[in-house]
Amino acid sequence: MHATAPSSPSRLTPEDELHWLALRLVPGLGTRRVVQLLARFQSPQLLFRASVSELEAAGLPPGPARSVASGCTFDDAVEQQNKLRARGAVLVTIHDPLYPEPMRDILDPPLVLFARGDLALLNYPGIAVVGTRKPTPYGMAVAEKLGGDLAAAGLNVISGMARGIDTAAHRAALAVGGKTTAIFGCGVDMIYPSENRRLHEEISTKGLAISEFPMGAPAYPQNFPIRNRIVSGMSCGVLVVEGAQYSGSAITARLAMDQGREVYAIPGNITSQASWGSNLLIRQGAKLVTTAQDIVNELSPEIRRRIQNGGGASNGNGPNSGSKQSTLPLGPNSVLGDLLLAKVTVDSPTHIDEMLGCLENYSSSEIVAVLFELELLGLVRQLPGKQFVKVW
Repeated sequence: MHATAPSSPSRLTPEDELHWLALRLVPGLGTRRVVQLLARFQSPQLLFRASVSELEAAGLPPGPARSVASGCTFDDAVEQQNKLRARGAVLVTIHDPLYPEPMRDILDPPLVLFARGDLALLNYPGIAVVGTRKPTPYGMAVAEKLGGDLAAAGLNVISGMARGIDTAAHRAALAVGGKTTAIFGCGVDMIYPSENRRLHEEISTKGLAISEFPMGAPAYPQNFPIRNRIVSGMSCGVLVVEGAQYSGSAITARLAMDQGREVYAIPGNITSQASWGSNLLIRQGAKLVTTAQDIVNELSPEIRRRIQNGGGASNGNGPNSGSKQSTLPLGPNSVLGDLLLAKVTVDSPTHIDEMLGCLENYSSSEIVAVLFELELLGLVRQLPGKQFVKVW
């Protein structure tokens, strides 16, 4: 199905918006059928003026035909319209020129999108970064590194704002001043997961938050597999960082293949269940990725020109940047800082007791103080249980 956007770039009038919302809320009415109906009735307004017999003659089943003809969804549509205004969100319909062009041709594109933030990102080249909600330290380090580097290269980092890999990728993109889009499995006004309240607001102001689910819709488990087709559908390709063999990230990768998108995967430890999904994808033909440049090199010349013209973040964290400076700004503690960084690794947490045992010439208070300084510098991260990993 290809729903061609109208030539007029004008935004919806309040009346148009209300009719689109009412159409979205009719139960049992899928996008394909709506597009076919609109081809016959020309607009949502004329569609709602049609009789039950006219709607049934156009191929609509009796139940949805009665719902449309009765206008029973308009009260809820008014409530949705008020919620849109209250949260500064907008409605983007499948007939809108702003609607993501790559998504028009997927199997079941959403009829409307509820959006908050920078609407230009709806059609900006992006890479989806997905993975498990329970990543290993290695997975988190990779998601942060590649999420930041892809954003620094000028790409829109797309993900689902779930715990774990998704959150790490979004935060890394924002940290370098890059572009990021979150696809929600609930209403764009809902905070899920609850600990991402600050991230939610930051994406809504500096990036883009979108959902096909109405305002106020809860985060039901069945929403997330449905949401994943938008994550892949908006992207040029999907990067799987970590995930089990039958995880949500594996579903997104399969959807990406069905939609003709590139699939990339990070190789992982063969003994780690978190890496089974990505390793299997590589075996099945996904492109193995170790740096963001591996993905950038695969992009078409047109997309590379677009992201170069769009201007990536230029803070030295790009895909070709080197490692962090070896000279630590810790004054007299720089020697101890170098020793601690030598003990801490990216992919495996080191307990503080192990560091105390290896650095007997230093007191526990000195080591704790320098670890705290290293954490403030963004060189190490503390995990639960007084364990530390190096930030890649």
